[in-house]
Amino acid sequence: MIGNNVNENNLTERFEFRDIKECEADQAVLIEQTCFPPNEACSKKSMKERIAAAPGLFLVAVDTNTGKIAGFLNGIATDESSFRDEFFTDAALHNPDGRNVMLLGLDVLPQYRNQGLAKGLVSQYFKREGKRGRSMLILTCLESKVMMYKKMGFKDEGIANSTWGGEEWHEMSLSID
Repeated sequence: MIGNNVNENNLTERFEFRDIKECEADQAVLIEQTCFPPNEACSKKSMKERIAAAPGLFLVAVDTNTGKIAGFLNGIATDESSFRDEFFTDAALHNPDGRNVMLLGLDVLPQYRNQGLAKGLVSQYFKREGKRGRSMLILTCLESKVMMYKKMGFKDEGIANSTWGGEEWHEMSLSID
């Protein structure tokens, strides 16, 4: 399950895991634009709306040496159980009491990749949302990322009902309860 092969002590020494601050929105937009191609990246407008609507569902990893965000995981809560593209663009779909979280982006800057940070973000997020009483984490990913998410405990639910960015996506889920 989540956390296997991740030395969380090393990660929590090197990174501060916390909610995003509204003043970090521009930093999040730049990270998103670095991590995703233009057809897949969240727009500046949508990212800022998402941060304003659901800052508690943004988990950032701040490099303790630089004070800058190294990566983040974000989503919105809902009672829906199937992913749809509108979650990417309509922050009003966020239901603070929703039992599920639609994960909208796992972003890790290139210089921090292959060090366990993505898995650490998912692990921290999973624990936090479990304490909040959530039931499920749901995301979409490209075929090339399916194995990575399976290693984190996600189940491949098959081809998603998503055409975001003109791509074919897999829907993945991870039960919290």
